Amino acid sequence: MKDFEHVRKRTVAVAAVVTTAIIVIAAGAFLSGCSHSASANTPRENSSATNSPQSAPTVDLTSSQLNSIKIETVGSHQFPVEKEAVGTISFADDLSVDVFPAYQGTIIKAFVELGAKVQKDQPLYTIKSPDLIQAESNLIGAAATFDLTNKELARVEGLPGVSVREKEQAISDQQTADGALKAARDAVLVFGKTQAEVDQMIASRKIDPALVVRSPIAGKVTAFNAPAGLLVQPGNPPAPYSVANVTVKWMLANVPESDNAFFQLGQPVTVKVMAFPDRTFKGKVSKIYETVDPNTHRVTIRSEITDPKDELRPGMLANFIIRVRGPVEVTAIPANGVVREPDGTMAAWVTADRRRFTERIIKTGLRTDGQVQILDGLQRGELVVSDGAVFLSNMLEAPPSD
Repeated sequence: MKDFEHVRKRTVAVAAVVTTAIIVIAAGAFLSGCSHSASANTPRENSSATNSPQSAPTVDLTSSQLNSIKIETVGSHQFPVEKEAVGTISFADDLSVDVFPAYQGTIIKAFVELGAKVQKDQPLYTIKSPDLIQAESNLIGAAATFDLTNKELARVEGLPGVSVREKEQAISDQQTADGALKAARDAVLVFGKTQAEVDQMIASRKIDPALVVRSPIAGKVTAFNAPAGLLVQPGNPPAPYSVANVTVKWMLANVPESDNAFFQLGQPVTVKVMAFPDRTFKGKVSKIYETVDPNTHRVTIRSEITDPKDELRPGMLANFIIRVRGPVEVTAIPANGVVREPDGTMAAWVTADRRRFTERIIKTGLRTDGQVQILDGLQRGELVVSDGAVFLSNMLEAPPSD
């Protein structure tokens, strides 16, 4: 009985050892299999991530869809080297004149309205000048004295037995009066009166207090401040009238100080304003100011713009393009072949067989005459969609359903 019990216990112990060994072997096999599986998959995943980049989007077109686009070879275009700036239009100060009277007075009448065209020496307004009144009063007095001395000389010369001294005195008085009359006439002529007006004044013995102020240049009335009764003084603003030659305007643009070296006097300028979006005005750089604005670090560039029809108005905002260098030939494609993506990048569509088209990200530069400079992404000689690139991008976003 004891032997049987002893044998049974040994059998159980052996079975337990065997079971434990089986479990250990199974666990080792399981762990070994897991480790081998992870080791096998990792290289493939890494290879896929690093050696197989995502392919560029492509679109296949049918024969009918090809009619919606144009295909050209990437070529070149001459781009002028230009700088752009925003500024304002103003009258040319050196062609604009504030018309003040030469003497103080009150305005009697204005003859010309704001915006009217005037000729040189055309009357603009009249003033009642105390200085003119005084000069005319002196003229009338001098004329009366001259007449009196003439009569006295004639009387002395007609009397018998007149002494030589009395006769010489009469002659001296007449000559003095004649000189005073001439000086008085010249004093009135300085005010702008004509010889005929002076003669009429002497004959009638009446003064004319109206001093006529004339336009010193031909042009257009650009400012008016001449109501009747207004006291005006020489050089005391505002001027009763301002007259400007409006066939030439100024444009004032502020450019970054870093671009200052690009600008030179006489460079051609092209101007566009919102009032005439389809037109351009031509001019040239006339002045580069010496100082730099310490707040904006910009330099003011002044250009003279030809405006023969007087269409530009002072204060208009304008876009200025200044050609700072001769044209350069660079790689370019038509503007309709470039698409702006939602993320702001620029793209073009290239093809090798004129049926399958691949989108390619590009970098662009200058734009002119419907051409876009290509800085990177395309090579000359490649086939590219030159018109209808948007059509392909739309197909990529929402391809047609079968």
